[in-house]
Amino acid sequence: MDRLKLVLQYFQSNSESISNGICIILALVSVKLYTSFDFNCPCLPQYNKLYSLGVMIVPPIILFFLGVLVNRHTGVMMEEWMRPVGNRSKNPAVVKYLFSAMIQRALLAPMVWILVTLLDGKIFICAFSVSVDPALFSGLPNNTGLDVIKIMAKVPCKEDIIFRNSSFRKAVSRYVRCYSQAVGWSILLFLIVLGAMGRLIKPYFDDHATSLQTRYWSNYLDVEQKLFEETCVLHARDFARKCVVQFFEDMREDAVLRLPQPLFLRNSREEWDDKEEERLHGVSKQEQVDQLLNKWYHSKPELDVTRMAHRPRTCVTWEDREGRTLYSDV
Repeated sequence: MDRLKLVLQYFQSNSESISNGICIILALVSVKLYTSFDFNCPCLPQYNKLYSLGVMIVPPIILFFLGVLVNRHTGVMMEEWMRPVGNRSKNPAVVKYLFSAMIQRALLAPMVWILVTLLDGKIFICAFSVSVDPALFSGLPNNTGLDVIKIMAKVPCKEDIIFRNSSFRKAVSRYVRCYSQAVGWSILLFLIVLGAMGRLIKPYFDDHATSLQTRYWSNYLDVEQKLFEETCVLHARDFARKCVVQFFEDMREDAVLRLPQPLFLRNSREEWDDKEEERLHGVSKQEQVDQLLNKWYHSKPELDVTRMAHRPRTCVTWEDREGRTLYSDV
């Protein structure tokens, strides 16, 4: 249970971990779909390859676009690529990094599907059973009145009556499945070697400082977008609450009660109003909200927080009549 909590905390730590978790889930879903889907080869020479190619190509394409759709890097990359320059210049290296990360994660589930189909061998048998030379095996049914191509096309259909009490179909299936598994393991080995070589060779051709900068600013774009969306949600909630309260206040009839207001109530009301105004950041009209959102899109703030870091503050110093300092918070 503790290990499961650690895994969940890792996947919830940042957007990159969440994207990795989603890609792993998609890969597991692709395996589950393959094992639960019932493949029925048509066992006809003109349709076997077409059916097999459809099973090998169409689901990976669907899984690829699904991986692109659920990947958060897709939205961040497109927004950075399409936005106006404004006060902030675009960094092509960051866009390239986000695109590469998106493609790598989106390709995981399709590759898992292709590898599972190849290692299982059913689709390969359906596609290439007609390409096998029947002379390599004994027991070819020759009393069916069918030509050799039609007989070989029926090899994937083990329920067919022409292969009853015949070892020919099993021998051909094992032969083609061996080729299918060899191709699958070869692709898997190639991908592992390619990834390992990329990790080993990359430091020799890539500047580590530039890579760190690109990774930092790509993470910054993701965090900035999330913080902006969270701030907009908080502002919208407070804005809506004030609009509703104002509506109900306007509907109430005026009544004047001349009572002294306690000091603690006055102070608490002022503190509450100050907190609300601070959350609204001075944006209290629809025109101001539209102008703010329009400015955010067309002119992102420059990457300089010097004014925020060195914001002037008011310091209080108490002195006596002779100018001597009694208290100071400087």
